[in-house]
Amino acid sequence: MDYERLGLKAGIEIHQQLDTEQKLFCRCPTALREADERNGEFCRYLRATESEMGEIDRAAEEEMMVMRRFRYYTYDTTCLVEADEEPPAPMNPEALAVALTIARLFSMSPVPQVHTMRKLVIDGSNTSGFQRTALVAMGGLLPNGGAVETICLEEEAAQRIDDQTFSLDRLGIPLVEITTSPCLHTPEAVQETAEYIGMVLRSTGRVKRGIGTIRQDINISIRDGARVEIKGVQDLDLIAETVRREVQRQQALLAIRDELRERGARVSGEAIDVTDLFKGTRSSILKKAATILAVPLPGFAGLVGRETQPGRRLGSEMADYARKCGVGGIFHTDELPAYGITAGEVARLAAFCGAGPQDAVVLVSGTPDRAACAARQVQRRAAMALEGVPEETRRMLEGGSTAYMRPLPGAARMYPETDVFPVEISETLWRSIPLPELLTERAERFTAELGLDRTLARQIAFSEQLPLFERAVAEGCRPALACRTLVGTLRELRRSGVATERLADAQILEVLRAVEEGRVAKEAVPVVLTAVAAGQTVDAAIEQAVPPLSLRELEALVESILSDRSAFVREKGRASLGPLMGVVMREVRGRVDGKVVSEVLMKKIGQMLGE
Repeated sequence: MDYERLGLKAGIEIHQQLDTEQKLFCRCPTALREADERNGEFCRYLRATESEMGEIDRAAEEEMMVMRRFRYYTYDTTCLVEADEEPPAPMNPEALAVALTIARLFSMSPVPQVHTMRKLVIDGSNTSGFQRTALVAMGGLLPNGGAVETICLEEEAAQRIDDQTFSLDRLGIPLVEITTSPCLHTPEAVQETAEYIGMVLRSTGRVKRGIGTIRQDINISIRDGARVEIKGVQDLDLIAETVRREVQRQQALLAIRDELRERGARVSGEAIDVTDLFKGTRSSILKKAATILAVPLPGFAGLVGRETQPGRRLGSEMADYARKCGVGGIFHTDELPAYGITAGEVARLAAFCGAGPQDAVVLVSGTPDRAACAARQVQRRAAMALEGVPEETRRMLEGGSTAYMRPLPGAARMYPETDVFPVEISETLWRSIPLPELLTERAERFTAELGLDRTLARQIAFSEQLPLFERAVAEGCRPALACRTLVGTLRELRRSGVATERLADAQILEVLRAVEEGRVAKEAVPVVLTAVAAGQTVDAAIEQAVPPLSLRELEALVESILSDRSAFVREKGRASLGPLMGVVMREVRGRVDGKVVSEVLMKKIGQMLGE
């Protein structure tokens, strides 16, 4: 696909949790909890407030179409700030220092004073109805010539348990929001930039790791399309595919627009009550609906069911809008008869609505209020199809396709937080922020100074085990042994079902030291770690899992193996060493270092050959 011809423009917003001791605006720890550890809960209804301009943000207004009762879980590690029952504490200076470190790594300029703002969010993810955010720095650089526009320090949202239930343990954890300019013009460039920013963030050593600790939002548009923000892309490998699919979607919507205009398609006025038409229907959904409304769409036949992305159609987008009113979805004549609705019912529906072969009809059902709301939403989305691509915030689906979330927020979303004092960024403070070594530079240093090959060096530099690796090397462990154990052996054990998460850093270090002291062969490390993960002490695991083999016992074992294969040894001579090495190593099972085995084997082969 020629993305330059299509005029693709994309930018990224990366949200990364910081690994600080305390939350951003209270002194609670940043530890995550299991939902069954909660010690209380409460409920809230959220409504949007007007901005200083007297306006209600359009995204928040849409969230209020259905009044919802949100439930929140509390813990012994949360406080009244998360419950919005107490004013926030001053901004956490530790979190601000990490944000400034990141800003320096991107060569940004700090703002003179950090002012906290409130960002309207009433989807239930915050008890107060807003998220606190603060601009920290602007004007950064990317290696590809692009720009990092801003870095903000924000409080993390509450974690969603189900549709209307949230856990407060995550609420308030500091995170940075890094926003690039729309400087990216291919799907691959978007993914590469996300990877680079992620590398810079991890270079600080002060960001949380694991699923959910980093999220990418992508802003995408093409020529004649519109800006669409895709929220919550967590898998780096899916970023490029997500961009491709959004380009495909916008192209499809523009093609649908052109065809609708050629047909003279339109959106009719009022929805039609067709509840009586479906009395006696076999459709399990329609038979229990209090009200069924039909939305005629003249000129839309065949286009409501046209695919816009893999697994998604224009009808799917109408259904997304309708669900905002609390209904389960829609039916449309491009997909009927199906779902228990017969061809006869479809024919009666078309006749009742006066729909011809070029027309489509959409059905919505539910309570009278919800059905009426959903019908209006279908009409709204259908009218947008006549214009082309609507500006939207969309959420990521499995595989890289997306679904509608809400309109893009406007300027009315932000207003000042008056409970938090501004923080001054002095020149002295800015200059005192240390610059950590980038992980890419660290990997090169490991190759140059420690002799690691480039692949291993990069693996350990980007690994969560980097601090443990550096500690092991500082304590005298061989870099190659420590590296292979931490990035290779642990991964293989985990894939084999060993509970490696039970291994403490101190235990892994003790095993590595035991190898260096000659108490156990390096080949026995997997066996020993498996035993330790099962609950044994390191000493017991070494003693019981791999009892030591004396030199005399090793020589006796080698002599026995050579005796059984004497003909092979005499035929191959010294070349028999390699094949026999594997035989002996299987027998000793890690109780002797491979180097010692090789030396004994070579000596005994020489004796057998009379050398």
